[in-house]
Amino acid sequence: MSAPLPRLGVRLHGGLPPLACVALAECAEQHGFASLWFAENPFVRGALPTAAACALATRRLAIGIGAVNPYNRHPTLIAMEAGALDELAEGRVRLGIGSGIGAMVRRMGFGYERPLSAVREAIDIVRAMLQGETVTFQGRVFSVAGAKLGYNPPRPDLPILMAAMGDRAIALCGEIADGLIISNMCPLGYTERAVALLRRAAAQSGRPLPEIVQYVPCRPGHDRAEARESVKGALGEMLTSFWPTTEPWPPWRETIIEKSGIPRAEVAAALTRLRRGEPAAQVLDERYVDAFAIAGTAEECLERARAYRRAGVGELALGLVGPRPQDDIALLAGAAR
Repeated sequence: MSAPLPRLGVRLHGGLPPLACVALAECAEQHGFASLWFAENPFVRGALPTAAACALATRRLAIGIGAVNPYNRHPTLIAMEAGALDELAEGRVRLGIGSGIGAMVRRMGFGYERPLSAVREAIDIVRAMLQGETVTFQGRVFSVAGAKLGYNPPRPDLPILMAAMGDRAIALCGEIADGLIISNMCPLGYTERAVALLRRAAAQSGRPLPEIVQYVPCRPGHDRAEARESVKGALGEMLTSFWPTTEPWPPWRETIIEKSGIPRAEVAAALTRLRRGEPAAQVLDERYVDAFAIAGTAEECLERARAYRRAGVGELALGLVGPRPQDDIALLAGAAR
């Protein structure tokens, strides 16, 4: 008997038109997937309108928002919107909160002070408001006075997950959140380490281990070589979009590189070549696919998914990067059956 799979979801994002997301949501539900996750980054389409449309188009899929940040959405606004979306989805929403990407938050004109405190305070405020409380709070980042929702949220225990990368953030997640969202571009070794940190922090706080959701770019195909080659384009875009050019790499990013098994100097050289415009297929070798993606035949993809389950991941949100993602959903579902 095969090892168990994690729950499989589909990761959507603001680069996709809303109607395309609705079509993928309907396809994912038809083929037995567990969830949709809506990533939101500045300057692309906002996640909530599309999430609302997908909630209306489906009946079973969990609707994950992962993640909003409390700088451009004040915690009181997050509570207002999350409660309303959960009402629309009839109790299927999971809310992810994270500090976001500092450089992008600043480009929007917001400060980016004390990101860990900001997330902690946001989760405290949102959770209390969803529980129907009148919240008066004076924090290091946020303050509210007599804030209370003017309607009764359908679920006072709506799950609140935390997007976290650094050690302190993961530990905070273990202390206060219902789940951890691990971002794209995190190899299995990083995930195993994060799960261990999360488990220790939760145990020290007398809490059960939070659920663990991980985003992974995915390209299943009938042709193994073509699938693995084609995922390199997505990996190249992610590397150049989110990896700093001149700033020192934070410790968590150094951990990612260490756990990828690719020498740091080679990653830095690859980033330079990608930013010069060299094609990702020429710059990135098979090690990058192995470290940062799930790609190959459908059976190979499912076997790789099982490795994430063994590492502690309960749910994989697959970013399907092929030209026909509906076909990829059907291909994975058929292999899983």
